[in-house]
Amino acid sequence: MKKRLTGIVTSDKRDKSRRVEIERRYSHPRYGKIVRGRTVCHVHDEQNDAHEGDLVEIVESRPHSKTKRWELVRVVQRASEAVLAAPEIGAAELEQHSAAGAAPGEEQAGGQPAAQAEAQS
Repeated sequence: MKKRLTGIVTSDKRDKSRRVEIERRYSHPRYGKIVRGRTVCHVHDEQNDAHEGDLVEIVESRPHSKTKRWELVRVVQRASEAVLAAPEIGAAELEQHSAAGAAPGEEQAGGQPAAQAEAQS
């Protein structure tokens, strides 16, 4: 029986190859603290189906290369688009900062953020 594991794709930069991390938690033998560990598997993905952040199921296989010993079975869950997209600044907030002449988070000469300096004026 071949081993089947579930993990998260952490790299999809190579053609037909993926890097999958399987996280595990265990109790430290001496101190008893719950420790997080991870196993890194290099996976063969023939159709380039999985992408970074996807939850995938992999199965043990024959060696495909020096490090690849696993094959992709299926993508269990796709990475959400909201997590991968950068957070957007609200249009009103962006307009307010551009009117003040400072980027969001920048400080003015008085050492205060631009929004506070504008409110006090």
